[in-house]
Amino acid sequence: MIRRTPIAAALFTLFASPLPLLAQQATPQVAAGVSSALPEVVIQGSKNDFAPGAVSLGKLPADIRDIPQSVTVVNKALMQSQGANSMADALRNVSGITLGGAEGGQIGNNVNLNGFSARTDIYLDGFRDRGQYFRDTFALDSIEVLMGPSSMLFGRGSTGGVINQVTKKPTLKQFTEVGGSVTTNGLVRATVDYNTPLSETSAVRVTAMAQDGDATTRDQSKLQDFGLAPSARFGIGTPTEITLSALLQHNHDMPDYGVGPLNGRPAPVDRNTAYGYNDDHTDSDIAALNASIQHKLTSDITLRNMTQFNYVKTSAIETAPNTIGTISAAGFIALTPSATSSLPLSSLYERIQSHDRDIRDYSVFNQSELSAKFSLGGSKHDLLLGLELGHDGYRNQGYYRNGTCNGVNLNPAGTTAGYVACVPLLNPGNGDSPANVPTSTGNLAGGSANTAATYFNDTIELTPEFKLAGGLRYDHYSASITNSINSQNTKGSTTLGYASQSIDFTSVRLGGIWQPGKTQSYYVSYGTSFNPSLEQLTGTTGQQNLDPEKNRSYEIGGKWDLADGNLAVNSAIFQIQKDNARSLVSTGVYELLGTVRVNGFRAGATGRVNKQLQLAVNYSYLDAKIAGASALDGTLGKVPGNTPKNTLTAWTIYEVAPHWELGGGPVYMSERFANSTDTVRVGGYTRWDATAAYKQPKYDIRLNVFNLTNKMYYDALIQSDGGRAVPGTGRAAMLSFSYRM
Repeated sequence: MIRRTPIAAALFTLFASPLPLLAQQATPQVAAGVSSALPEVVIQGSKNDFAPGAVSLGKLPADIRDIPQSVTVVNKALMQSQGANSMADALRNVSGITLGGAEGGQIGNNVNLNGFSARTDIYLDGFRDRGQYFRDTFALDSIEVLMGPSSMLFGRGSTGGVINQVTKKPTLKQFTEVGGSVTTNGLVRATVDYNTPLSETSAVRVTAMAQDGDATTRDQSKLQDFGLAPSARFGIGTPTEITLSALLQHNHDMPDYGVGPLNGRPAPVDRNTAYGYNDDHTDSDIAALNASIQHKLTSDITLRNMTQFNYVKTSAIETAPNTIGTISAAGFIALTPSATSSLPLSSLYERIQSHDRDIRDYSVFNQSELSAKFSLGGSKHDLLLGLELGHDGYRNQGYYRNGTCNGVNLNPAGTTAGYVACVPLLNPGNGDSPANVPTSTGNLAGGSANTAATYFNDTIELTPEFKLAGGLRYDHYSASITNSINSQNTKGSTTLGYASQSIDFTSVRLGGIWQPGKTQSYYVSYGTSFNPSLEQLTGTTGQQNLDPEKNRSYEIGGKWDLADGNLAVNSAIFQIQKDNARSLVSTGVYELLGTVRVNGFRAGATGRVNKQLQLAVNYSYLDAKIAGASALDGTLGKVPGNTPKNTLTAWTIYEVAPHWELGGGPVYMSERFANSTDTVRVGGYTRWDATAAYKQPKYDIRLNVFNLTNKMYYDALIQSDGGRAVPGTGRAAMLSFSYRM
């Protein structure tokens, strides 16, 4: 019998399967000067196809083949077949992405993309969605992931790339779809999607969601969420179209900070062990309001103006594992050396810490764009000119709980460390937070930023086979922050009382495309991005006056449409480099000495192979190194945290009989580190999921099984407190039903 390692088994599944197909879609054009309404053009095709169709971002060509960068699209059909109800679950389809947990001042979806944090690189319909909350898929048609530095298109950030959520929009087709699901964990979920035309040129759509129960098999994963997303379109198919939309959501979730490290690995406790209290919660209220108007001056010239307001209010009472140690008459004694012990696990205790806060995140941005197609000097141009104005605001009121262990205070007098208690490592218990540990007010952090930017991008068709793409963006970014602790900016304190900075930066994007036929596209590209030290409206003493970190990428790739245009295959080699990363040279002093370099390869295929078979496959190889850092920094030569060398996801659906389909596939991730000094290793894993569905024109019944083999693995990593790891769910199943009217 041939035995295969987990990665070999996963790769065998990938390459033993036929490649998928990508259905091509076209965008209807409206002729200039049309005075009467035109009917909406509907592209025929199965709504169940994994094929991504056109890219929604107006800054990019609709056809993925004309974009000189890697783009991965996870659409509604793929998410539904996998039972992916959260953005985090949907992003498992994108290799090169790893998940982080809530840490420090950060709550909600924290994502690493190609080895770099994408904390502020999540977008909603092309606007930065920087609020701290857990994102759902109920209102989404797709998620688009653009790989590599892209400040020319999006401004600050985007070192590893950009994640754009595309919301559902009204159409001129009447339909209603209701759905419900229940899991073996006890999670019950209901959704509705209602669309109705108001006239021949306008329509409204309302999607809604409610869910309650345990999200995973972990002891700390209860949630109670609901959401509403209304939208309206006017002037569909006419020269002037107006779209109004909103996303309104309330989340009542339990935070999960995972387990701490012991002897260079995550502490070997049961996967369901959690160190929080039953009354821990993260409550978020989200409001995103969007208005856009698009007017065709002629068939080749279009004006767009878009405004989006985002507001996220979060109230968090959270308790997290902090340090492992022992207890004695002197109270809690941390392990020495840190997190290293030969004692039996039953003799060890976990000191737990409060992470309580009230956060307000808001932003308002406006984009005005002119796109024009014209011929000049024998070449064809697709020109984009844009102006962006925006404002971000942030307020974080911290609280802390100072408790005792074995009758001894855990916190020195006058400190606000927030250590609550010490609990047995193996059996922490999950009662309510101790009543004798009151909550006190801690630091109040605030920040605001203003952005003004102008940009242009031109795609030049020199011949039908050769195209050039290039653009420039100029950003003026000014930000300021405050902290009530150390309000006088006392020398030697690591907390900034206040700081401000203004930055002017020019970003570049260049690319060349060769398309020798309709089924082939080859490209080379270069792009840059920048990261101000106050980018997240937080700061550390010694960083506030530094220039922005600068990033650049080089990419060579190809995209192929096979099987009569029904199969999309892509691959690329690339390098992303941060040349002047901030590096600690002495206490409270940073210099731009660091270099972080990621050399990589990615390949993928998505779509329908034939009438019976669909699949979505994605593989990435990341060779990441911290190539420059100060001696004090301690990271030189290390692998950036939460960056595995190999990631693979493969999902296959096959129609085994009329109305019946079976499918499944692996998610593979190689070993990675939970911190930036590579002292805590988290093993690689292969998780298998499966599905079976019975489908009729009016309804679908689907069974999804997650973690089919009940594999013990770690899902999200948190670099603070030595490097924590959040165990993934055990085996679980979900039965779902959808009905279309």
